[in-house]
Parts: sequence; structure tokens; C-alpha cells
Amino acid sequence: GTSHKYVSEKAAAYLQKKDFKIITIHLGNGCSMSAVQNGVCVDTSMGLGPMNGLIMGTRTGDIDQSVIFYMVNQLGYSLDDVNAILNKKSGMLGLTGFSDMRDVKEKRKKGNQEAILAYEMYGYHIRKYIGAYTAALNGLDAIVFTAGVGENDALSRKLATQNMSYLGIHLDEEKNEVGGKGIYEINTPNSPAKILVVPTNEELEIARQCYALLDE
Repeated sequence: GTSHKYVSEKAAAYLQKKDFKIITIHLGNGCSMSAVQNGVCVDTSMGLGPMNGLIMGTRTGDIDQSVIFYMVNQLGYSLDDVNAILNKKSGMLGLTGFSDMRDVKEKRKKGNQEAILAYEMYGYHIRKYIGAYTAALNGLDAIVFTAGVGENDALSRKLATQNMSYLGIHLDEEKNEVGGKGIYEINTPNSPAKILVVPTNEELEIARQCYALLDE
């Protein structure tokens, strides 16, 4: 939550807009997305715990809840076993054997079919959330990539934004590959929606909120 707050405010300042509709995409070992309108989070992929939403390093992301009952009643797993599997042995680790996207990317380069599929699934889930959150916001000014994978993995950004032109999202593949420092755009000049890469700083945001609380 601190990351989404920090980067959404940075993106709003970059856009120089007080009224804005932004989707923030935090991609690291843990992954989550938020729909932010005028500084207020109106929806998020995060749930009661950290497992909901996108595919992550070791967490499943969204699944059919029936899986839990099937694992317990049909396969004989205990609830502790299920919790450990869904939180610590699933996601990219379960799909490829690796939890670090850098390792998965190396496997993909070598033509490993599990890694290729995992990347496709990763991008597909992000695109679904982009579509849902654009509907929730009734429009879109920008999408924001942040955190370890979001800031550094051009392939993840490419797969997360492909075939999204109907929402006004047009990726400039060269800009995406070259990257940049600080806040930078990776959209085409004529893209109605901006695609931004914004470095996160959760520690600074926590410090700011603590200071504001004490200042009261």
C-alpha cells in the first residue's frame, strides 16, 4: 500500500493533474495493482492476506477457492500444508522451479516452455486487471510500473501492455527496452494513456506518514 501511494502521487505530479485516473502496478517478488482516482484508491488486487491478485514469486494470485477444499478433502493435505503450498511453493516457483524473474527470464531465453508459459500467464493476469480497473475508473490517464520487476524487466512490461490499444495504451518498444532513470515514459507519442516507470520508495513513504502522524 505504501508503494502504491508513493508512486501514484509521483505520477500525478509528473502528469501535472489534480484530477487523474491511474493504475499502479507493483511487480516484485510480491505483486499487486491499484486503481487510483484523484489520490484515492478505489480498488486493489490485495486481499485480507498477501496471496490475492497477480501471480507472484511464490504465491498463487487469484485461484478458484474450490482448490483449497479439493486439496484438503480429496488429496488429504492439512490446512497448514495448503497455506504453505499456496503462499510459498506456488506462483513462478510452482510454474518454473524459480521464484526470481531473472532466473525465469534466462530459462525463457533458452526456449524453456514452462518459463515461456509462465511469462504469458504473468502478463495476461496484469492485462485483465488493467481492463477491469479502467472500467472501474471510467477512463485512464496513465499506468505506472514500479518495484524490482516493474522497474527493470522490459519483457514483463511488454507482455502486460500488448494488445491494449482499445484502452488507449500504446507501448514504444524501443523506449521500453532502453529504459531510463527516475520517472520516464515508455509509451508512443500518440498514446492517449501514458505508460510510466516510477521508482518506488516505500521507506520514505513510511517515514512521511509517521512524521505526519506525530506532527498531529
